[in-house]
Amino acid sequence: MPDIVQNPFAIEPGTVQRGLTRIRALSAGEVVADAAVPLLVWEYSYAPRYFFSPGHVRAQLRPAGPGKPSRVLGRSELFDVVLGDRVLAGAAQRYPEAPVEGMRGSYTLTWSAMDTWLEEDEVIHFHARSPYVRVDTLHSSRHVRVVVRGEVVADSHRPVVLTETGLAPRYYLPRVDVRMDLLSPTDAVSYCPYKGTARYWALTVGGVRVPDVVWGYETPLREAAGVTGLVCFWPEKSADVEVYVDGERIGQP
Repeated sequence: MPDIVQNPFAIEPGTVQRGLTRIRALSAGEVVADAAVPLLVWEYSYAPRYFFSPGHVRAQLRPAGPGKPSRVLGRSELFDVVLGDRVLAGAAQRYPEAPVEGMRGSYTLTWSAMDTWLEEDEVIHFHARSPYVRVDTLHSSRHVRVVVRGEVVADSHRPVVLTETGLAPRYYLPRVDVRMDLLSPTDAVSYCPYKGTARYWALTVGGVRVPDVVWGYETPLREAAGVTGLVCFWPEKSADVEVYVDGERIGQP
């Protein structure tokens, strides 16, 4: 029997594909690039970058010297993005020796230099979205228990299971099934282009505080709407946090 493939959707770095949806990048309301068919380039396996042909770049690009070379894409050239009297220094990049000839004359834009990215007319958050990632939220009756230093801090028969391509399932629990009195909010925040912005809590049991080991989404994106207001424990972060699903411990450090 062949081995089970753990993540068949991991994309090989250096993969280049044509996108299927319109992508726009804007700065202060001005369109910097607009492509009905951008290139999707995976410099790393977890997410692509958008590349635009010269005809899809609306702003003036001014050479700004060499950029950081890429192990996969080769040497790079930086360009300032000029929008009238505004200059986004080094915000565009080109790889003239890329292994795929069709992308050598195309430009990628620094994500954080743009204030808005759109896929069709919907805002994209944090980084480009892969067409191979799917997020589902599934109501379940599985028994989820969380034990910390011998104390039960969560016990639920109504979790929502969030599955995301290539990642382990996560079990989100209603707050009424969680000892919320043991949790205190922290300043930690994380971002996901498929789920949205997550906020974190520290967990204190027996005088021991474990920071940022619980998270949740107050206003998730559409794909993750099923976990709105629920909380999830991060057992990989600390050996003190034991999560059991139907009696089997999961996610050990």
